[in-house]
Amino acid sequence: MSPLFYYLFLIFMLKDKVESLLGKALEEHSSLFLVDFKMGGDNSIKVVLDGDEGVSLQDCMNISRAIEHNLDREEEDFSLEVTSAGATSPLRLPRQYNKNVGRKLQVKTGSEQLEGTLVATSTDSITLEWKAREPKPVGKGKVTVQKKQEIAFSDIQEAKVKLKF
Repeated sequence: MSPLFYYLFLIFMLKDKVESLLGKALEEHSSLFLVDFKMGGDNSIKVVLDGDEGVSLQDCMNISRAIEHNLDREEEDFSLEVTSAGATSPLRLPRQYNKNVGRKLQVKTGSEQLEGTLVATSTDSITLEWKAREPKPVGKGKVTVQKKQEIAFSDIQEAKVKLKF
């Protein structure tokens, strides 16, 4: 077996082991879910979490310990980073949209950019509502109208929660 093949084999084995440990840890903490998992060639492991009620520092520590305490540093040299999805990170999973119902989102699709309140989610789409000023149907001036649009997840290029300060 060539040294390169053996090295790649060890990385693959470590990745499988980490994924298994991560899966078990998330089963024990059912309000948490995985947003991203990356493993670099230098055995750097990055886990990004989100949660139905948010993610606390303790949550990150619990998941980190569940992985780290079950790996042998004598066998595998690795670095581990467990973080929460940031407040300004794009939403990537339907479960993230569910927890943000009632909040203002900025959504980019292929043809437009919308900003509105997330009022509903379904298995394949979200519904946004917002107010817009439009010309009166008759006469001069503008009138405020309530707009509502359903957007398929497949059409969303990027969606972020709009933070208020």
